[in-house]
Amino acid sequence: MSKDLSTIAKNIKKHRAKLGVSQDKLSKLAGVTLHTLTKIETGATPNPTIDTVKKIADALGVSLDVLMK
Repeated sequence: MSKDLSTIAKNIKKHRAKLGVSQDKLSKLAGVTLHTLTKIETGATPNPTIDTVKKIADALGVSLDVLMK
């Protein structure tokens, strides 16, 4: 596994930190499991489904594009 985190993982972490919410809180807001969110942020799931990323983006109050660029 690469040590480089995906752009999506970095952006989720960045926007989550800006909001000051924990992984647990964000997972509940997004309607995804904590396990799923943790795996995305740590790079264990480098290519999450678009549906999952959309749920996370909505919970963060940002567009899908913001997380993918």
